[in-house]
Amino acid sequence: MHLACRGHSVSGVDNFWRRNEVKKIGSDSATPILEMPERLAAFKKVHGREISFFEGDILDYQFLSDVMKQTRPDAIVHLAEQPSAPYSMMNRDAAYFTQNNNVNGTLNVIYAMMQFAPDAHLVKLGTMGEYGYDTDFEIPEGFFDVEYKGKKATIPFPRMAGSWYHWSKVHDSNNIMFACRLWGLRSTDIMQGIVYGTRTREMTDDSLLTRFDFDESFGTVINRFCAEAVAGFPLTPYGQGKQRRGFIDLVDSIQCLTIAVEKPATKREYRVFNQLDEVYGVSELAEYVTKIGNKLGLDVRVSHIPNPRVEKEVHEYHVIHEKLKQLGFRPTREISETLQIMLKDLIRFKDRILQKKDAISPKTKWVGGTGSAQAVEVILEGASDKRRMVANSKKSDKLRPQL
Repeated sequence: MHLACRGHSVSGVDNFWRRNEVKKIGSDSATPILEMPERLAAFKKVHGREISFFEGDILDYQFLSDVMKQTRPDAIVHLAEQPSAPYSMMNRDAAYFTQNNNVNGTLNVIYAMMQFAPDAHLVKLGTMGEYGYDTDFEIPEGFFDVEYKGKKATIPFPRMAGSWYHWSKVHDSNNIMFACRLWGLRSTDIMQGIVYGTRTREMTDDSLLTRFDFDESFGTVINRFCAEAVAGFPLTPYGQGKQRRGFIDLVDSIQCLTIAVEKPATKREYRVFNQLDEVYGVSELAEYVTKIGNKLGLDVRVSHIPNPRVEKEVHEYHVIHEKLKQLGFRPTREISETLQIMLKDLIRFKDRILQKKDAISPKTKWVGGTGSAQAVEVILEGASDKRRMVANSKKSDKLRPQL
């Protein structure tokens, strides 16, 4: 919507896997999402512009080739991947789907580019999780300089991903980097931090709202905290809550992607942007949500729960993120302002959250090498209604992705 409103001709491709899979695991978007024909019609009505749309799967190479030949794009913004680390750790089927969909889907994209749009610029959504969170080194933007046995070189910064999902993104990065060198393609790899927010400037009507997931698989930490605050549950940081991550406002994520599209990489160039605004600790975020939520009349409390993930909880985290600033990126607003907008939006849809409240608690334990998910028992007491929520390992084992 943002690119179309800036005068670009925009086409979209989707197979609706995410919205369907979220429903299969027993959840839904907190914000109501219309069907695609209704969304397209609403966008035209509100903004007076059109977006063309193709329904299909990028694993279908013939379909993807037909779209590429028909649109002949100048830029391709590639978001078509299974985006959840917890989902990928759920069981073998979920891990397989994640790797197959993400790695082979991206492979199809770069082959279709090479054949039908060799001058196009690929803007690929990666993740800061590719680098991992176990290093105490300052994380550069993709590459760093080394000296070994008297010789100097610039090489990709080592990746230490922590989930099957994050490793799929690492494989994508390597394949795209190779394609740029092999075929002369050009690409910007966006190592994006965790995105938060309920709306962009173009979402002036409820019919144009983006989805807001809050379940344990597809809901990121701020989403979960905000949903818990509105539902009357305590906020549930994992473990000590000292994990540190990079975050960026949804509005600023759109700003950064737009910069990447409108100021493209050069031919044969594979460039990397670390796309984040600030680094926060998980408990620090809980404090922000508590403060803003209580100002809005919510009874917000915090209750730490056992960490279902295999991760370092106390660590340094220093990230270089200068390239986008050099191209004009400027943060739009403070996190407290966006959290207020988010909570006000979610209060309106409180009933939708309560209908799917059982999906918030973590059910998948990231156990290495066992080949199956284990239950994590979590007890959440609501502000006015005490209830016991226990994750069911048998239920988790039955959650299988549909190819």
